[in-house]
Amino acid sequence: MSKTYATLGELKPGNFIIIDGEPCRIVEMSKAKTGKHGSAKAHVVAIGLFTGNKKTLVAPVDQRVEVPVIEKRVGQIIADMGDLLQVMDMETFETFEVEKPSDEKLREKLKPGVEVEYWVVMGKRMIIRTR
Repeated sequence: MSKTYATLGELKPGNFIIIDGEPCRIVEMSKAKTGKHGSAKAHVVAIGLFTGNKKTLVAPVDQRVEVPVIEKRVGQIIADMGDLLQVMDMETFETFEVEKPSDEKLREKLKPGVEVEYWVVMGKRMIIRTR
């Protein structure tokens, strides 16, 4: 589980954050100063990378939060096994199985022999696009 830490105030929409142990992409973020002596708060709305669930986080702007380390790699599809794809990494030649993405346009392009870009996030793999 590779992760780093960042201050919540430094993040912006499009960045990634770990909320409740799940890596998420920030889609909306607002900051508000509360009262005379209160510290500024950040309201973050994020979408889970693997589940697609919407998650929210309200915390002080200076709070340190976990940020996932995303490893972007290239692989080639070896076999289509229903809901799973067998992929071989183009650098290490390691083979592994990964779930098909939910995006229909991307699913249509995934055939044996096609090169894909996949991400390794917190030990899980997901196909992002074809090359």
